[in-house]
Amino acid sequence: MTATEATSIESPAEILSGWIRDAFRGCFPDADTDFTDIAVVDTANPEFGDYQCNAAMGLAKVLRQAPRAIAETVAKAPDQPDCLDRLEVAGPGFLNLYLDSDWLARHVERMAADAQLGVPQVGAGKTVVMDYGSPNMTKPLHIGHLRSHNIGSVLDRMHRFLGYSVIADNHLGDWGTQFGITIMGYRHFGDEQAMQTSPLEELERVYVLSYEKTRQDEEWLEQCRRELVKLQSGDEENLELWEMFMRLSLEELDRMYARLGVHYDIVHGESYYRDKLAGTVERLEQAGLAVESEGATVVMLEEEKLPVCIVRKSDGGFNYATSDLATVAARVEEFNPDRIIYVTDERQQLHFKQIFAICRRLEYTVGLDHIWFGLMRLPEATFSTREGNVIKLEALLAEAESRALEIIAASSPDMPEAERRTVASVVGVGAVKYADLSQNPQSLVTFTWDKALALDGNSGPYLQYAYARIASVRGKYAERFPEGTPEDEPLRLEEAIERTLALQLIRFRDVVARAAHQYKPNVLTDYLYDLAQTYSSFYQNVPFLKAPEGIRESRVRLCTIVATVLKQGLDLLGLKTLERI
Repeated sequence: MTATEATSIESPAEILSGWIRDAFRGCFPDADTDFTDIAVVDTANPEFGDYQCNAAMGLAKVLRQAPRAIAETVAKAPDQPDCLDRLEVAGPGFLNLYLDSDWLARHVERMAADAQLGVPQVGAGKTVVMDYGSPNMTKPLHIGHLRSHNIGSVLDRMHRFLGYSVIADNHLGDWGTQFGITIMGYRHFGDEQAMQTSPLEELERVYVLSYEKTRQDEEWLEQCRRELVKLQSGDEENLELWEMFMRLSLEELDRMYARLGVHYDIVHGESYYRDKLAGTVERLEQAGLAVESEGATVVMLEEEKLPVCIVRKSDGGFNYATSDLATVAARVEEFNPDRIIYVTDERQQLHFKQIFAICRRLEYTVGLDHIWFGLMRLPEATFSTREGNVIKLEALLAEAESRALEIIAASSPDMPEAERRTVASVVGVGAVKYADLSQNPQSLVTFTWDKALALDGNSGPYLQYAYARIASVRGKYAERFPEGTPEDEPLRLEEAIERTLALQLIRFRDVVARAAHQYKPNVLTDYLYDLAQTYSSFYQNVPFLKAPEGIRESRVRLCTIVATVLKQGLDLLGLKTLERI
């Protein structure tokens, strides 16, 4: 079955929702409603069915009947779908729906045979530009940078998996205020030997020194501003320094991105649009949107109840707003996207409200979304390069791998050293990424080493280990039954825990779509953790290799499907899987 054919695999929820809408229409043909909004939902408690519909409660006034009477009428509707085993009326008018177990088993088999695991290609034919990562250049990445790269790359992969054509753009901060400060710092405080050995650390050092001087010396601050304007105006000497800073920064970024598993289609920083900045302001002026105010050029946004937006400063320099407006225009012209999605921290909310408001005035039809996330803090303060209290991302990953290596060496003393280090890298990096992704993106994250490097509980290593444990089951089966072919045997859901596991598997498609469209990777992490826990209960409570022939193969096949879903889910999260840990 191809990915395109995957869209024909209707979920039980879709099948039952369609039928129950038709049932309401057939039972109440004269009702003053078309019942379009009726749907079934997953039940939180299996005692109340696999799915539930509470529509009768809200239709009592429209149909002029008691909710229970409405539900009992619908429950007797003819032509119930094959997937439905029974339908019960409960309480004041709840409709509880139970799937037929044989139908459920066949549905899981169809899902497992599909390369997309039944996930519909809802994004087919649609283009999305994903703007995430976007670090300021000349500084090593620290753990405060993790969230945009981490969350953004997961949303990127999810949208691709849903069929969207995604253009991932790392919109580098490579043309802003920090370069005037860095150029001044480099000229006055730079150490050439340090530039040869640790260039980004040296650039960060001189930036901090120069920034501190801007807070104490107004003339120094003004000179930093002049150096930035010179750079943006094409000054040859400043451009030469800027190009060196950029080369060193990009080399470091590429190395760290390879370690994190983050990939971009294009890397167009602010500088890429520098020749379009003056034209962007001219367009705003010609449209009657930009006016002069105290020597600066601004857009008034009173109608949107937003502060004035400066697009050209009084010294003639341009700012982030100008750059982002030029970027929208260029993306619309080059890619004609359906949506542009920005992933940044919460401090950028006002900025993007202003940018989106101006884009609406310019009559752009492209959808614009700002997905903001909470800051990552130390227990005592927010990270700040200026304040010098950052933890380098490289140091965090090194510590994670070191701790993972200690555990692996103790638990698997016979494992070859090279394999240990590979496993430690996969597990350590996975722990750091998952610790971030498993939280609501908009929550404030207080960084602690123990939480970031947790190897048990709801963690990346726990899920990676669950996958490896299933691989072990498959290996033991192959040793004892070398002629066995579990994939040729039908699934049998004879135990309650097997049925529970099957129900969780078929909900993968809806979880991926919900996580992507709500922009919340934690929806997927929660699902995978629940799936792994259910599998653990399944493994512990029913026999596998000692089960009768047929039942044994069915259970091994069910294990394999769980492993496939875990692997796909972890891949979407950017976590690698191993056959042995």
